Amino acid sequence: MSYIGKEDEVQQRPYWRWSKVDFLPEESFQNWNTYLSALSQIYSRFNDRLLSRSDDANEITQLRKQSENDMKRCLTWWDLTWFGFGSVIGAGIFVLTGQEAHHHAGPAIVLSYVASGISAMLSVFCYTEFAVEIPVAGGSFAYLRIELGDFVAFITAGNILLESIVGGAAVARSWTSYFATLLDRQPDSLRIPKGNYLLDPIAVAVLAIAATIAMISTKKTSQLNWIATALNTLVILFVLIAGFAHANTSNLTPFLPHGAKGIFQAAAIVYFAYGGFDNIATMAEETKNPSRDIPLGLLGSMSIITVVYCLMALSLTMMQKYTEIDPKAAYSMAFQSVGMKWAKYLVALGALKGMTTVLL
Repeated sequence: MSYIGKEDEVQQRPYWRWSKVDFLPEESFQNWNTYLSALSQIYSRFNDRLLSRSDDANEITQLRKQSENDMKRCLTWWDLTWFGFGSVIGAGIFVLTGQEAHHHAGPAIVLSYVASGISAMLSVFCYTEFAVEIPVAGGSFAYLRIELGDFVAFITAGNILLESIVGGAAVARSWTSYFATLLDRQPDSLRIPKGNYLLDPIAVAVLAIAATIAMISTKKTSQLNWIATALNTLVILFVLIAGFAHANTSNLTPFLPHGAKGIFQAAAIVYFAYGGFDNIATMAEETKNPSRDIPLGLLGSMSIITVVYCLMALSLTMMQKYTEIDPKAAYSMAFQSVGMKWAKYLVALGALKGMTTVLL
């Protein structure tokens, strides 16, 4: 929807437009004279960006008008809670738990998840407060434009893009590895050797499909997320029940093999398993009642996720001695050690579903 004329007047405009002004809307690019004039003002413009700050009205009203299309407010706290599960619970819990329990924390990996969970929750409180006050799609970029100015927001935007690119690539490559495991093949068997690198066309395809689904409809993405996350939850419940059914408390001794240092070394790594909750704040503009739904969705999902992570870590370290945990396939090998070799396929399936919702 494009805002033309009066502030409240709205006129429908198509998405597909090919004029110069659609690609280069700024006045600086209208002709060579305006471009050269803009170049001569680089210092003053940079100084303005460095010191200027946005305000609530600009973010909520003016910038939304410039975007030309309003987002549909179709999400509730229930949608956001499931989005929280879907965006956070992925391959991290299946990979990092065994890795850090084996190398750094031992059975105290549970305390590492507690420490990381508390740290993540503090960030959630910040995001919740800002998202309620400034319910726009910009997320932390919009918050920092108001609090610290355009230049800091610009640096932050670069970091957000880098986080999404690196994180998305890592998750997509893990998707290929777990898919190969599900087919009873080696993790790298579906990749194509090219010199010193392994090309991953399956990861590219998965990213493209996830992006397409997300662009089609937020509500449909939410419904798909419900289904995938519900199935992933069933797998996690199986891991917990089967793990505690084969638990041996003697495996928890010594509980702190590397002391407090090991706990916090592992906490710094397993924090990656909590990544993704910040994306919920960017859905504020698509939420029916941001002041109620965002706190319920964010805090509710993160509280439950922290408890689930701690229980999964405890089940693993009680099922198998930390020195015997396989850092590359912890849960699969742990189930195999107690005579449940077939369970590795279920774990791989759960990890795949988790990673798919993370990518969405």
